[in-house]
Amino acid sequence: MSAIYDFAVVGAGIAGASLAAGLAPHGRVLLLEAEERPGYHSTGRSAAFWTESYGGPGVQPLTTASGPFLHRHGFLAPRGALTLARHDELDRLDAFASEFAALGVRVERLDRAVLERRLPGLRAEWAAGAYEPDCCDIDVAGLHQHWLAEARRGGAELRGRAALAGAAWQDGAWTLTLAGGQSARAAVLVNAAGAWADPVASLAGVRPIGIQPYRRTVAQLCLAAPPPADLPLVLGIDETFYFKPEAGKLWLSPHDETPSDPCDAAPEELDVALAIDRFEAVVDWRITRLEHKWAGLRSFAPDRLPVYGFDPDQPRFFWFAGQGGFGIQTAPAAADVALRLLLGQEPGVVAPDTYDPARFR
Repeated sequence: MSAIYDFAVVGAGIAGASLAAGLAPHGRVLLLEAEERPGYHSTGRSAAFWTESYGGPGVQPLTTASGPFLHRHGFLAPRGALTLARHDELDRLDAFASEFAALGVRVERLDRAVLERRLPGLRAEWAAGAYEPDCCDIDVAGLHQHWLAEARRGGAELRGRAALAGAAWQDGAWTLTLAGGQSARAAVLVNAAGAWADPVASLAGVRPIGIQPYRRTVAQLCLAAPPPADLPLVLGIDETFYFKPEAGKLWLSPHDETPSDPCDAAPEELDVALAIDRFEAVVDWRITRLEHKWAGLRSFAPDRLPVYGFDPDQPRFFWFAGQGGFGIQTAPAAADVALRLLLGQEPGVVAPDTYDPARFR
């Protein structure tokens, strides 16, 4: 009979890679990836920004706590984030700024005159903005590869094309059936499968939580004049768009959330057209070409907060899922929370109780 791994982690995206890197010095780790290469799905399709307000106040502690690690290792570059409001949205903008300022996030209220200097060509309907100077771009590929390398150095074994086909708890361990007829045994099964989190739970005989994937669309545009290199991430307070510069081009999203089955997500023409229409209602910048488009899946638990912890009904099944569209920017702190739970250590900077899967039972 094959040796038993201490931990089998399902999913080698940013979540699974970060956790495998942390676990590797503490036991024998198997990192399972359904695709040929890690990061093919949500991790590889991220809009690549770190901003403390994104995801809401329940996610902010994870984002803020992740900042020092990301800065220290050189994965962040200054960007700034500017949230825009129309005249009839000013109360909502003020509430947004006040809420996050009270949490320690730096937020500056900008009037129309300042907006015009930051965003030349801004349409007349936009009255004010809230600026977060600490927002940064993230080197997502660099961060992901850093953790995969750390996991390998620690002795973790990565298997590609190894989708989980079945899992049974028997004789004090998980017996795992993998694609292609492979198998493995592990003492703890970690569910870091992103959009596939609920199906993985079902395969293991664990009750699903209700983690729902949603499609998010991004388009890369060429403009008649390149966007300013120092252009901040620009968002709408109504959550109907965001855009940012990227290597002389513009990345644009309609902030869509279309429920989807777990899949290799593809953009819909209607969503791309909607994104462009909303962008043209913000500034008068001329688009010359739609150069590229893609979509990814963002997966949310019913309360839209992450799920970190052992399942209350199966204490050898660990949830590390439901990280929405903020799994990259929260990854260092999320991995710290999960690692401490898995190793039975005291909580760190971020307390785990808010994210406990027991809240759904």
